[in-house]
Amino acid sequence: MTAPAAEVQKAIHAALSADTGVLALLGSARIYDHAPPDVSFPYITFGRTSIYDWSTGTESGTEQLLTLHVWSKGRGKKEAHVLVEAIGQRLNDAELALEGHALVNLRLEYSEVRFDEDQSVHHGLLRFRAVTEPSA
Repeated sequence: MTAPAAEVQKAIHAALSADTGVLALLGSARIYDHAPPDVSFPYITFGRTSIYDWSTGTESGTEQLLTLHVWSKGRGKKEAHVLVEAIGQRLNDAELALEGHALVNLRLEYSEVRFDEDQSVHHGLLRFRAVTEPSA
């Protein structure tokens, strides 16, 4: 059985890669665990994932707090804001299929867009909370 956090990431990648609205905003399926050198903007990367035991006295489960990053060199923050909104709409409360696990819920907890002076890019962050339990 694979780790639930790995399954959640795989399902999110598949959902975003299949979303025509997100793909149109990106220009292609530029969704990475780690972006390759010389990648075209805009793109999405997976960031930090924190995993917590969410088991009860009768059921086991995990809670994952995971971060998606949006990277844009568009003029102003508009491109980053539009991408953050599209990703949030696609994933918040999404029903995603996981192998070996069941997704209880996936909720957008937080998002922001800021300018990163060091890299001269607009940087969007989305933090999601996913709760999973083993499949029967």
